[in-house]
Amino acid sequence: MNRIHQKLEEDKKLLSIYFTAGYPSLHDTEKVIQDLEKNGVDMIEIGLPFSDPLADGPTIQDSSTAALKNGMTTKLLFEQLENIRESVTIPLIIMGYFNPMMQYGIEAFCAKCKEIGIDGLIIPDLPVAEYHEHYQETFEKYGLINVFLITPQTSEERIRFIDSVSNGFIYMVSSASVTGATSGFGNEQESYFERIANMNLKAPQIVGFGIKDAQTFQQSTKTAKGAIIGSAFIKHLTHNGVDSIEDFVKEIR
Repeated sequence: MNRIHQKLEEDKKLLSIYFTAGYPSLHDTEKVIQDLEKNGVDMIEIGLPFSDPLADGPTIQDSSTAALKNGMTTKLLFEQLENIRESVTIPLIIMGYFNPMMQYGIEAFCAKCKEIGIDGLIIPDLPVAEYHEHYQETFEKYGLINVFLITPQTSEERIRFIDSVSNGFIYMVSSASVTGATSGFGNEQESYFERIANMNLKAPQIVGFGIKDAQTFQQSTKTAKGAIIGSAFIKHLTHNGVDSIEDFVKEIR
């Protein structure tokens, strides 16, 4: 069973943390992952930095720019993660854009993910229909779960199609903005969370964008299976360094 499936079956609200590979320093990737697991995080999204990250706000964009300047590449990320499964057991998901994966070669990328123990991918700019028609077979051949995003503006028809194609969880974007842009959840977002919950989708939902503290984590997981924190964690790393991960996770839990 894929580690993501195992985690989704646990009777708890899941905390997933996103960070950018190669940030703050080029070789921090492995330590960040190990420290996040050690401090009780349930899943980790490893950001593959890209020069034009469409869905990301300024904080994650800046971390991507810094990581690329540090020398991070797809090949180097795979090298850094080569032995990660000797020390880490929780699900690891690579979040990135389709262009670097195409440059690496889709089949080669998926094969490498399987080899080092990656459980899933989040590719915001890969349309679900394109995935379903051209890439689903390849992803599934290598045991990779592809995670799709929905927003408050996504039509019910499209949500149902995404649900039918999904083999893990659905990434429920809390608002139509980019990452890191909100300061809490209002009635509009809470009614959106409830509307999706009432659709009784087969795939659990995990909320992302705008989760930054214990309050927003609790708000977003009232009806959802879990929540993803990205920009707030990147900011914490920027200001406090990689030795302060325990403090951040304690504040959320």
